[in-house]
Amino acid sequence: MTVNSTGLRYIQMSYYDEEPTRHDTAQICVNGHEINSWAGTQAEFNAAFCKQCGAKTISACPGCGGAIQGHALIPGVVSLGPYDVPAHCHACGKPYPWTEARIQVAREAAGELENLTREEQEQLKGTIDDIVVDTPRTTLAAMRFNKLVGKAGKGAVRSFENILESVVSEATRKMIFP
Repeated sequence: MTVNSTGLRYIQMSYYDEEPTRHDTAQICVNGHEINSWAGTQAEFNAAFCKQCGAKTISACPGCGGAIQGHALIPGVVSLGPYDVPAHCHACGKPYPWTEARIQVAREAAGELENLTREEQEQLKGTIDDIVVDTPRTTLAAMRFNKLVGKAGKGAVRSFENILESVVSEATRKMIFP
């Protein structure tokens, strides 16, 4: 600790002395509802079950055991911004349970669309995996998705938007749900 000429005490730290930026752990229910995005530092707000749907909560990836990333902990910065529940694990890349469930529901919904032929239903099912990730195939999949869901009608568009809105990227959301 140092005292300046006015008597004010302060600690002088270099950039390298500061704690590194890291992520807190998040707690999410298996249906994708955020419970606590500060689960490590504010554990008093954790819960074993979701108050919205009653499902079990998790704070680690079921696939690899890696912690679900919560808010960023940046030394000297207080973050009050919104938290976006991740769709995939940052450690192993696998979809989280809520993403898997939404992908499965979207596939099942594709098979229920009466305005599409069986072949078109299968094509639509085939686009789902490519629209929930950002890859070079995403744009092509979004085009096919739009064509097929548009043929199925406005009700289908709204249904798929409700199913997939939380597991597709912002860019993909703009392509398929303008």
